[in-house]
Amino acid sequence: MLKNINRVHLMGIGGAGMSALAILLKDNGFDVSGCDLKSPHYDLGKIPFEIPHSQDHIDKFKPEALILSTAVSRENPEVKYAVSKGIKILSRAQALSCMFNQSDGIGIAGTHGKTTTSSMTGLIFIKAGLSPSVYVGANVPDIGTNAVSGSGRNFIAELDESDGTFELFTPKIAVITNVDWDHVDHYPTREAGIEAFVRFADGRKEGGTLILCAEDDGANHVFDICGKNRGEILRYGFGKSYDWGAYDITKTHGGGISCRVSHHGRELGTLSLKVSGEHNILNALAAISAADICGVDFNKSSEILRDFHGSERRMQIKGTTSDNILVMDDYAHHPSEIRATLEAVKGIYPERRIVVMYQPHRFTRTAIFAEDIAQALSMADKAYILPVYSAGEKECPHSSSEEVIRLSAGKIQAANFDDAEEILKSELKPGDLLITMGAGDVYMTGEKFLTENQNV
Repeated sequence: MLKNINRVHLMGIGGAGMSALAILLKDNGFDVSGCDLKSPHYDLGKIPFEIPHSQDHIDKFKPEALILSTAVSRENPEVKYAVSKGIKILSRAQALSCMFNQSDGIGIAGTHGKTTTSSMTGLIFIKAGLSPSVYVGANVPDIGTNAVSGSGRNFIAELDESDGTFELFTPKIAVITNVDWDHVDHYPTREAGIEAFVRFADGRKEGGTLILCAEDDGANHVFDICGKNRGEILRYGFGKSYDWGAYDITKTHGGGISCRVSHHGRELGTLSLKVSGEHNILNALAAISAADICGVDFNKSSEILRDFHGSERRMQIKGTTSDNILVMDDYAHHPSEIRATLEAVKGIYPERRIVVMYQPHRFTRTAIFAEDIAQALSMADKAYILPVYSAGEKECPHSSSEEVIRLSAGKIQAANFDDAEEILKSELKPGDLLITMGAGDVYMTGEKFLTENQNV
Protein backbone atom coordinates (compact mmCIF):
# COMPACT_ATOMS: atom_id res chain seq x y z
CA MET A 1 0.00 0.00 0.00
CA LEU A 2 2.98 2.32 0.52
CA LYS A 3 4.96 0.91 -2.41
CA ASN A 4 6.31 3.60 -4.75
CA ILE A 5 5.03 6.32 -2.39
CA ASN A 6 7.32 8.97 -0.93
CA ARG A 7 5.19 11.89 0.29
CA VAL A 8 2.52 11.21 2.93
CA HIS A 9 0.21 13.57 4.81
CA LEU A 10 -1.34 12.49 8.14
CA MET A 11 -4.69 13.92 9.21
CA GLY A 12 -4.96 13.82 13.00
CA ILE A 13 -1.18 13.83 13.41
CA GLY A 14 -1.36 15.18 16.96
CA GLY A 15 -2.85 12.04 18.51
CA ALA A 16 -0.91 9.25 20.19
CA GLY A 17 -1.16 6.68 17.42
CA MET A 18 -0.78 9.07 14.50
CA SER A 19 2.20 10.92 15.96
CA ALA A 20 3.98 7.61 16.54
CA LEU A 21 3.22 6.55 12.95
CA ALA A 22 4.50 9.88 11.64
CA ILE A 23 7.82 9.42 13.44
CA LEU A 24 8.25 5.88 12.12
CA LEU A 25 7.43 6.94 8.55
CA LYS A 26 9.88 9.84 8.76
CA ASP A 27 12.62 7.58 10.11
CA ASN A 28 11.94 5.13 7.28
CA GLY A 29 12.62 7.73 4.60
CA PHE A 30 9.17 9.11 3.85
CA ASP A 31 8.51 12.82 3.32
CA VAL A 32 5.94 13.39 6.08
CA SER A 33 3.57 16.27 6.82
CA GLY A 34 0.36 16.47 8.81
CA CYS A 35 -2.50 18.46 10.24
CA ASP A 36 -4.85 18.41 13.21
CA LEU A 37 -7.52 20.49 14.89
CA LYS A 38 -5.16 21.69 17.61
CA SER A 39 -1.47 21.66 18.51
CA PRO A 40 0.00 18.14 18.81
CA HIS A 41 0.36 16.73 22.30
CA TYR A 42 3.35 14.67 21.16
CA ASP A 43 6.76 15.77 19.91
CA LEU A 44 6.88 15.58 16.11
CA GLY A 45 10.46 16.78 15.76
CA LYS A 46 10.90 18.58 12.45
CA ILE A 47 7.78 17.15 10.79
CA PRO A 48 5.75 20.10 9.42
CA PHE A 49 2.11 20.31 10.44
CA GLU A 50 -0.81 22.70 9.99
CA ILE A 51 -3.80 23.67 12.15
CA PRO A 52 -6.66 22.95 11.48
CA HIS A 53 -7.67 20.61 8.62
CA SER A 54 -7.89 22.27 5.20
CA GLN A 55 -7.91 21.13 1.59
CA ASP A 56 -5.17 23.71 1.00
CA HIS A 57 -2.76 21.22 2.60
CA ILE A 58 -3.10 18.95 -0.42
CA ASP A 59 -1.82 21.64 -2.76
CA LYS A 60 0.86 22.78 -0.31
CA PHE A 61 2.41 19.41 0.57
CA LYS A 62 1.42 17.49 -2.58
CA PRO A 63 1.13 14.10 -0.84
CA GLU A 64 0.93 10.85 -2.76
CA ALA A 65 -1.02 9.25 0.10
CA LEU A 66 -3.33 10.70 2.74
CA ILE A 67 -3.32 8.74 6.02
CA LEU A 68 -6.36 9.20 8.26
CA SER A 69 -6.83 8.99 11.99
CA THR A 70 -9.92 7.00 12.99
CA ALA A 71 -11.41 10.31 14.17
CA VAL A 72 -11.33 11.81 10.65
CA SER A 73 -14.43 11.31 8.51
CA ARG A 74 -14.22 10.38 4.85
CA GLU A 75 -16.63 13.28 4.34
CA ASN A 76 -14.04 15.80 5.53
CA PRO A 77 -13.44 18.41 2.77
CA GLU A 78 -9.68 17.77 2.84
CA VAL A 79 -10.26 14.05 2.32
CA LYS A 80 -12.79 14.61 -0.47
CA TYR A 81 -10.42 17.01 -2.21
CA ALA A 82 -7.61 14.45 -1.98
CA VAL A 83 -9.89 11.82 -3.50
CA SER A 84 -10.74 14.18 -6.37
CA LYS A 85 -7.00 14.53 -7.03
CA GLY A 86 -6.55 10.76 -7.22
CA ILE A 87 -4.51 10.61 -4.02
CA LYS A 88 -4.43 7.25 -2.24
CA ILE A 89 -6.38 7.21 1.06
CA LEU A 90 -5.10 4.94 3.82
CA SER A 91 -6.08 4.29 7.42
CA ARG A 92 -3.51 4.46 10.22
CA ALA A 93 -3.57 0.65 10.52
CA GLN A 94 -3.08 0.12 6.78
CA ALA A 95 0.04 2.29 6.78
CA LEU A 96 1.44 0.83 10.02
CA SER A 97 0.83 -2.77 8.95
CA CYS A 98 2.87 -2.20 5.78
CA MET A 99 5.98 -1.70 7.93
CA PHE A 100 5.06 -4.16 10.69
CA ASN A 101 4.33 -7.13 8.42
CA GLN A 102 7.79 -6.96 6.84
CA SER A 103 9.40 -7.63 10.23
CA ASP A 104 9.31 -10.24 12.96
CA GLY A 105 6.44 -8.40 14.53
CA ILE A 106 5.28 -8.65 18.12
CA GLY A 107 1.66 -7.53 18.01
CA ILE A 108 0.15 -6.72 21.40
CA ALA A 109 -3.64 -6.62 21.47
CA GLY A 110 -6.33 -6.65 24.13
CA THR A 111 -9.20 -4.58 25.41
CA HIS A 112 -7.13 -3.39 28.38
CA GLY A 113 -3.44 -3.31 29.26
CA LYS A 114 -1.97 -3.28 25.78
CA THR A 115 -0.29 0.13 26.17
CA THR A 116 1.52 -0.87 29.36
CA THR A 117 2.40 -4.32 27.99
CA SER A 118 3.76 -2.78 24.78
CA SER A 119 5.76 -0.26 26.82
CA MET A 120 7.23 -3.00 29.00
CA THR A 121 8.07 -5.17 26.00
CA GLY A 122 9.65 -2.29 24.11
CA LEU A 123 11.77 -1.30 27.10
CA ILE A 124 13.05 -4.85 27.60
CA PHE A 125 14.04 -5.23 23.95
CA ILE A 126 15.73 -1.82 23.83
CA LYS A 127 17.67 -2.29 27.08
CA ALA A 128 18.63 -5.84 26.07
CA GLY A 129 20.28 -4.44 22.93
CA LEU A 130 17.93 -5.94 20.33
CA SER A 131 17.31 -2.55 18.65
CA PRO A 132 13.59 -3.07 17.97
CA SER A 133 11.17 -0.72 16.29
CA VAL A 134 8.47 0.26 18.78
CA TYR A 135 5.00 1.75 18.34
CA VAL A 136 2.99 2.61 21.48
CA GLY A 137 -0.23 4.59 21.90
CA ALA A 138 1.24 6.78 24.65
CA ASN A 139 4.52 8.37 25.64
CA VAL A 140 6.75 5.95 27.53
CA PRO A 141 8.87 7.98 29.99
CA ASP A 142 11.56 5.29 30.24
CA ILE A 143 11.99 5.35 26.46
CA GLY A 144 11.38 9.08 26.05
CA THR A 145 8.94 8.76 23.16
CA ASN A 146 6.02 6.75 21.79
CA ALA A 147 7.88 5.49 18.70
CA VAL A 148 11.34 4.08 18.02
CA SER A 149 12.87 3.04 14.70
CA GLY A 150 15.39 0.29 15.36
CA SER A 151 17.75 -1.67 13.15
CA GLY A 152 16.74 -5.09 14.50
CA ARG A 153 14.23 -7.57 13.10
CA ASN A 154 11.61 -7.09 15.82
CA PHE A 155 8.78 -4.57 15.54
CA ILE A 156 6.80 -4.22 18.79
CA ALA A 157 3.41 -2.61 18.25
CA GLU A 158 0.33 -1.88 20.29
CA LEU A 159 -2.56 -2.92 18.05
CA ASP A 160 -5.97 -1.26 18.21
CA GLU A 161 -9.00 -3.54 18.05
CA SER A 162 -11.57 -0.71 18.15
CA ASP A 163 -12.42 -0.83 14.43
CA GLY A 164 -11.20 -4.34 13.61
CA THR A 165 -8.10 -3.14 11.75
CA PHE A 166 -5.79 -5.12 14.04
CA GLU A 167 -6.64 -8.04 11.77
CA LEU A 168 -4.45 -6.43 9.08
CA PHE A 169 -1.36 -7.37 11.10
CA THR A 170 0.47 -10.70 10.79
CA PRO A 171 2.70 -10.93 13.86
CA LYS A 172 5.38 -13.50 14.51
CA ILE A 173 4.35 -13.26 18.16
CA ALA A 174 0.74 -12.36 18.94
CA VAL A 175 -0.08 -11.27 22.50
CA ILE A 176 -3.66 -11.04 23.81
CA THR A 177 -3.88 -9.44 27.25
CA ASN A 178 -7.66 -9.84 27.58
CA VAL A 179 -10.87 -9.80 25.55
CA ASP A 180 -13.61 -7.73 27.13
CA TRP A 181 -16.71 -6.48 25.34
CA ASP A 182 -16.03 -2.92 24.21
CA HIS A 183 -16.31 -0.70 21.13
CA VAL A 184 -19.94 -1.68 20.84
CA ASP A 185 -20.34 0.46 17.71
CA HIS A 186 -18.13 -2.06 15.89
CA TYR A 187 -18.80 -5.24 17.89
CA PRO A 188 -22.57 -5.47 18.49
CA THR A 189 -22.16 -8.57 20.69
CA ARG A 190 -19.50 -10.01 23.00
CA GLU A 191 -19.20 -12.97 20.62
CA ALA A 192 -18.35 -10.67 17.70
CA GLY A 193 -15.40 -9.28 19.64
CA ILE A 194 -14.14 -12.75 20.58
CA GLU A 195 -14.38 -13.89 16.96
CA ALA A 196 -12.25 -10.91 15.86
CA PHE A 197 -9.54 -11.82 18.36
CA VAL A 198 -9.64 -15.44 17.15
CA ARG A 199 -9.02 -14.21 13.59
CA PHE A 200 -6.16 -12.05 14.86
CA ALA A 201 -4.65 -15.02 16.71
CA ASP A 202 -4.99 -17.32 13.72
CA GLY A 203 -3.57 -14.64 11.42
CA ARG A 204 -0.07 -14.79 12.90
CA LYS A 205 2.78 -15.95 10.71
CA GLU A 206 3.25 -19.66 10.10
CA GLY A 207 4.93 -21.18 13.13
CA GLY A 208 4.38 -18.04 15.16
CA THR A 209 3.60 -17.96 18.87
CA LEU A 210 0.38 -16.90 20.57
CA ILE A 211 0.66 -15.57 24.14
CA LEU A 212 -2.60 -15.45 26.12
CA CYS A 213 -3.67 -14.35 29.58
CA ALA A 214 -5.22 -17.35 31.34
CA GLU A 215 -6.87 -15.11 33.96
CA ASP A 216 -9.30 -13.59 31.45
CA ASP A 217 -12.51 -15.32 30.39
CA GLY A 218 -12.49 -13.73 26.94
CA ALA A 219 -8.90 -14.74 26.26
CA ASN A 220 -9.75 -18.28 27.39
CA HIS A 221 -12.61 -18.34 24.87
CA VAL A 222 -10.10 -17.37 22.18
CA PHE A 223 -7.81 -20.18 23.34
CA ASP A 224 -10.68 -22.70 23.09
CA ILE A 225 -11.64 -21.61 19.57
CA CYS A 226 -8.40 -20.67 17.78
CA GLY A 227 -6.54 -23.07 15.55
CA LYS A 228 -4.13 -25.08 17.68
CA ASN A 229 -2.01 -26.09 14.69
CA ARG A 230 -0.90 -22.53 13.91
CA GLY A 231 2.12 -22.68 16.20
CA GLU A 232 3.05 -22.54 19.85
CA ILE A 233 0.54 -21.21 22.39
CA LEU A 234 1.75 -19.95 25.77
CA ARG A 235 -0.49 -18.93 28.66
CA TYR A 236 0.32 -16.80 31.67
CA GLY A 237 -1.49 -16.21 34.94
CA PHE A 238 -1.40 -16.57 38.72
CA GLY A 239 0.00 -19.74 40.23
CA LYS A 240 2.45 -22.29 38.85
CA SER A 241 0.11 -24.22 36.54
CA TYR A 242 0.60 -22.04 33.44
CA ASP A 243 3.56 -21.66 31.07
CA TRP A 244 4.39 -18.44 32.91
CA GLY A 245 3.10 -18.01 36.44
CA ALA A 246 3.20 -15.46 39.25
CA TYR A 247 2.70 -16.33 42.93
CA ASP A 248 3.59 -15.11 46.43
CA ILE A 249 2.42 -11.62 45.51
CA THR A 250 3.40 -8.77 47.84
CA LYS A 251 2.04 -5.23 47.55
CA THR A 252 4.33 -2.39 48.58
CA HIS A 253 2.83 0.39 50.66
CA GLY A 254 3.15 3.64 48.76
CA GLY A 255 3.37 1.91 45.38
CA GLY A 256 4.84 -1.14 43.75
CA ILE A 257 4.28 -4.89 43.74
CA SER A 258 6.43 -8.02 43.65
CA CYS A 259 6.01 -11.76 43.13
CA ARG A 260 7.81 -15.00 42.41
CA VAL A 261 7.79 -16.20 38.80
CA SER A 262 7.76 -19.71 37.36
CA HIS A 263 8.28 -20.98 33.80
CA HIS A 264 6.68 -24.35 32.99
CA GLY A 265 6.42 -24.89 36.76
CA ARG A 266 10.10 -24.17 37.47
CA GLU A 267 10.81 -21.24 39.77
CA LEU A 268 12.93 -18.53 38.15
CA GLY A 269 13.16 -15.81 40.78
CA THR A 270 11.55 -12.57 41.93
CA LEU A 271 9.89 -9.88 39.84
CA SER A 272 9.68 -6.47 41.51
CA LEU A 273 7.78 -3.59 39.90
CA LYS A 274 7.54 0.09 40.74
CA VAL A 275 4.09 0.19 39.13
CA SER A 276 1.19 -1.15 41.18
CA GLY A 277 -1.71 -3.52 40.71
CA GLU A 278 -1.94 -7.23 40.04
CA HIS A 279 -2.93 -6.43 36.46
CA ASN A 280 0.59 -5.05 35.96
CA ILE A 281 2.08 -8.37 37.07
CA LEU A 282 0.08 -9.98 34.26
CA ASN A 283 1.25 -7.31 31.80
CA ALA A 284 4.84 -7.99 32.87
CA LEU A 285 4.45 -11.75 32.39
CA ALA A 286 3.28 -11.16 28.81
CA ALA A 287 6.29 -8.95 28.10
CA ILE A 288 8.70 -11.40 29.74
CA SER A 289 7.24 -14.27 27.73
CA ALA A 290 7.69 -12.42 24.42
CA ALA A 291 11.25 -11.46 25.37
CA ASP A 292 12.11 -15.05 26.33
CA ILE A 293 11.09 -16.27 22.86
CA CYS A 294 13.53 -13.76 21.37
CA GLY A 295 16.43 -14.77 23.58
CA VAL A 296 16.16 -12.43 26.58
CA ASP A 297 16.18 -14.51 29.76
CA PHE A 298 14.05 -13.85 32.83
CA ASN A 299 16.89 -12.42 34.91
CA LYS A 300 17.58 -9.74 32.31
CA SER A 301 13.92 -8.92 31.73
CA SER A 302 13.11 -8.69 35.44
CA GLU A 303 16.16 -6.48 36.02
CA ILE A 304 14.96 -4.09 33.28
CA LEU A 305 11.34 -4.04 34.46
CA ARG A 306 12.44 -3.24 38.00
CA ASP A 307 12.99 0.34 36.79
CA PHE A 308 9.85 0.60 34.63
CA HIS A 309 7.90 3.74 35.58
CA GLY A 310 4.72 3.15 33.60
CA SER A 311 3.17 4.85 30.58
CA GLU A 312 1.68 8.28 30.23
CA ARG A 313 -1.93 8.51 31.46
CA ARG A 314 -1.75 5.10 33.16
CA MET A 315 -2.02 5.80 36.92
CA GLN A 316 0.32 8.71 36.22
CA ILE A 317 1.23 10.90 39.18
CA LYS A 318 0.86 14.50 38.01
CA GLY A 319 2.00 16.16 41.23
CA THR A 320 1.07 17.23 44.75
CA THR A 321 -0.42 20.53 45.88
CA SER A 322 1.05 22.56 48.72
CA ASP A 323 -1.59 21.14 51.09
CA ASN A 324 -0.76 17.51 50.19
CA ILE A 325 -3.51 16.73 47.70
CA LEU A 326 -2.09 14.11 45.33
CA VAL A 327 -3.23 14.39 41.70
CA MET A 328 -3.22 11.33 39.44
CA ASP A 329 -4.42 10.83 35.86
CA ASP A 330 -5.62 7.58 34.34
CA TYR A 331 -6.89 6.62 30.89
CA ALA A 332 -9.51 4.19 32.25
CA HIS A 333 -12.83 4.53 30.42
CA HIS A 334 -14.26 0.99 30.42
CA PRO A 335 -15.82 -0.22 33.70
CA SER A 336 -13.27 -3.04 34.01
CA GLU A 337 -10.46 -0.51 33.75
CA ILE A 338 -12.09 1.82 36.28
CA ARG A 339 -12.38 -1.03 38.79
CA ALA A 340 -8.79 -2.17 38.23
CA THR A 341 -7.43 1.34 38.73
CA LEU A 342 -9.46 2.04 41.86
CA GLU A 343 -8.59 -1.34 43.39
CA ALA A 344 -4.89 -0.69 42.80
CA VAL A 345 -5.04 2.87 44.13
CA LYS A 346 -6.89 1.82 47.28
CA GLY A 347 -4.12 -0.67 47.98
CA ILE A 348 -1.38 1.91 47.45
CA TYR A 349 -2.95 4.78 49.38
CA PRO A 350 -5.26 3.29 52.01
CA GLU A 351 -4.97 6.43 54.12
CA ARG A 352 -6.12 8.83 51.38
CA ARG A 353 -9.72 9.70 50.49
CA ILE A 354 -10.20 9.06 46.77
CA VAL A 355 -12.06 11.62 44.64
CA VAL A 356 -12.65 10.85 40.95
CA MET A 357 -13.43 13.28 38.14
CA TYR A 358 -14.57 10.98 35.31
CA GLN A 359 -15.25 11.74 31.67
CA PRO A 360 -17.21 9.04 29.80
CA HIS A 361 -15.88 8.15 26.34
CA ARG A 362 -18.35 7.57 23.48
CA PHE A 363 -22.13 7.54 23.68
CA THR A 364 -22.39 3.90 22.55
CA ARG A 365 -20.10 2.68 25.33
CA THR A 366 -21.92 4.77 27.94
CA ALA A 367 -25.32 3.47 26.86
CA ILE A 368 -24.30 -0.19 27.05
CA PHE A 369 -22.23 0.03 30.24
CA ALA A 370 -23.95 2.82 32.19
CA GLU A 371 -24.84 0.60 35.16
CA ASP A 372 -21.37 -1.01 35.24
CA ILE A 373 -19.73 2.43 35.08
CA ALA A 374 -21.92 3.62 37.96
CA GLN A 375 -20.98 0.60 40.08
CA ALA A 376 -17.27 0.95 39.30
CA LEU A 377 -17.15 4.68 40.09
CA SER A 378 -18.97 4.02 43.35
CA MET A 379 -15.77 2.38 44.61
CA ALA A 380 -14.36 5.90 45.05
CA ASP A 381 -15.11 7.91 48.17
CA LYS A 382 -16.51 10.63 45.95
CA ALA A 383 -17.12 10.63 42.21
CA TYR A 384 -18.08 13.35 39.73
CA ILE A 385 -18.96 12.78 36.10
CA LEU A 386 -18.43 15.17 33.20
CA PRO A 387 -20.42 15.21 29.94
CA VAL A 388 -19.64 12.39 27.50
CA TYR A 389 -16.65 12.82 25.22
CA SER A 390 -18.38 11.87 21.97
CA ALA A 391 -15.33 10.96 19.80
CA GLY A 392 -17.48 11.94 16.84
CA GLU A 393 -20.53 9.85 17.78
CA LYS A 394 -24.10 11.13 17.94
CA GLU A 395 -26.01 10.82 21.19
CA CYS A 396 -28.29 7.79 21.45
CA PRO A 397 -30.91 6.73 24.04
CA HIS A 398 -29.62 6.26 27.62
CA SER A 399 -26.12 7.41 26.64
CA SER A 400 -25.72 10.56 28.71
CA SER A 401 -23.83 11.12 31.94
CA GLU A 402 -27.19 11.72 33.59
CA GLU A 403 -28.03 8.05 32.97
CA VAL A 404 -24.95 6.98 34.93
CA ILE A 405 -25.88 9.38 37.73
CA ARG A 406 -29.43 7.97 37.84
CA LEU A 407 -28.16 4.40 38.07
CA SER A 408 -25.70 5.31 40.84
CA ALA A 409 -28.55 6.07 43.29
CA GLY A 410 -27.03 9.42 44.18
CA LYS A 411 -23.44 8.20 44.68
CA ILE A 412 -22.16 10.13 41.63
CA GLN A 413 -22.66 13.84 41.03
CA ALA A 414 -22.68 15.88 37.84
CA ALA A 415 -19.92 18.27 36.80
CA ASN A 416 -18.88 20.15 33.70
CA PHE A 417 -15.65 21.80 32.62
CA ASP A 418 -16.90 25.26 33.59
CA ASP A 419 -17.53 24.37 37.23
CA ALA A 420 -15.08 21.47 37.70
CA GLU A 421 -12.38 23.64 39.26
CA GLU A 422 -14.75 25.16 41.81
CA ILE A 423 -16.13 21.71 42.65
CA LEU A 424 -12.63 20.39 43.29
CA LYS A 425 -11.65 23.40 45.39
CA SER A 426 -14.66 22.95 47.63
CA GLU A 427 -14.53 19.13 47.74
CA LEU A 428 -10.85 18.28 48.13
CA LYS A 429 -9.18 18.31 51.53
CA PRO A 430 -5.52 17.98 52.57
CA GLY A 431 -4.37 14.40 52.15
CA ASP A 432 -6.96 13.51 49.48
CA LEU A 433 -6.19 11.81 46.18
CA LEU A 434 -7.74 13.27 43.03
CA ILE A 435 -7.92 10.98 39.99
CA THR A 436 -8.90 12.47 36.64
CA MET A 437 -10.13 9.52 34.64
CA GLY A 438 -11.15 8.94 31.02
CA ALA A 439 -9.85 8.78 27.46
CA GLY A 440 -10.75 12.37 26.57
CA ASP A 441 -9.30 15.66 27.78
CA VAL A 442 -10.33 15.31 31.43
CA TYR A 443 -6.62 15.30 32.38
CA MET A 444 -6.60 19.05 31.77
CA THR A 445 -8.86 19.50 34.82
CA GLY A 446 -6.28 17.96 37.14
CA GLU A 447 -3.41 19.85 35.53
CA LYS A 448 -5.26 23.16 35.98
CA PHE A 449 -6.08 22.33 39.60
CA LEU A 450 -2.39 21.62 40.26
CA THR A 451 -1.23 24.80 38.57
CA GLU A 452 -3.61 26.97 40.56
CA ASN A 453 -2.96 25.27 43.89
CA GLN A 454 0.79 25.69 44.27
CA ASN A 455 2.02 22.51 42.66
CA VAL A 456 5.19 21.27 44.33
